[in-house]
Amino acid sequence: MPLTIEEHQSLGLDVMVAEEVNGRRNGDDRSTFTHPEDRYEPCPEALMASPEGTLVALENWSESSVYPETRRNIWCYRPLDWDASKPGRVVICNDGRAYVDDAGPVRVPRVLDSLHASGELSNVAAIFVNPGDTDQMPPRSPIASYGLREAQRSWEYDRLSRDYGDFLVREMLPLLSATLDVEISSLPEDRVVCGISSGGIAAFSAAWFQPDQFARVISHCGSYTNILGGHNYPFMVQTTPRKPIRVYIQSGEHDVHSPFGHWPSANQAMARALEYAGYDVNFEFGTGGHTLRHGGARFAETLRWIFRD
Repeated sequence: MPLTIEEHQSLGLDVMVAEEVNGRRNGDDRSTFTHPEDRYEPCPEALMASPEGTLVALENWSESSVYPETRRNIWCYRPLDWDASKPGRVVICNDGRAYVDDAGPVRVPRVLDSLHASGELSNVAAIFVNPGDTDQMPPRSPIASYGLREAQRSWEYDRLSRDYGDFLVREMLPLLSATLDVEISSLPEDRVVCGISSGGIAAFSAAWFQPDQFARVISHCGSYTNILGGHNYPFMVQTTPRKPIRVYIQSGEHDVHSPFGHWPSANQAMARALEYAGYDVNFEFGTGGHTLRHGGARFAETLRWIFRD
């Protein structure tokens, strides 16, 4: 069950973190986007000239009832050889622009094009969802200096709540189906949620709170730290009956260290907890920073692993 507001408060999760604590600022180490050890390049499948599927951009979509008074950019993808006679699988990418960008480190549509062209995948659609823009501050923000966009992203992604999963089930999957005339499988093992940082923990939360809807998770540099309680997940995983979730986790030794916590050790703790509880988990720990470079270098292999069997 999701934590109530009272439970959040009892854990001290409503405490605002100042812009600077002990001479440190949140996100100090995000300069590691250019860390010399972050040498990863996009996977070969992201560079191949494959037949291109359909990609439709929806700008400033603003019809959410889960997150009212928000607007966001969304991209919907369907592979070239879509088989309309049967339901398809889906990859949902949080912070969608980072994953859909054709010049970025992951280039998900191109990877999916390549894997469909080679016959390794079939009937896998995708939806890339940006966090919402808003004109009013959400109820709580973990950082006193957060702007509207940062606070809304944290409200959607960092809370230990089923809200984001509800948003995906009730609004995003129907939007993908209607936009590209595709039928998406209702089987949870056919639905992957993917994200980086706070988007990574949001991907896990979607499956954790609704394993009947999502059973596949790809978490890049996930924020299993004390932003809004994410550091509780390893304990929760180890003390809760195992759920039918398959989880890929990636981090690196130069991932973020901020007042909220140490991302490399937080991801290691999460992976160890999942292994301890008997989950189907794949943990890749590299040398990079808080980026999608390592995740992008391994993305085709990640999809092969997450969709195996």
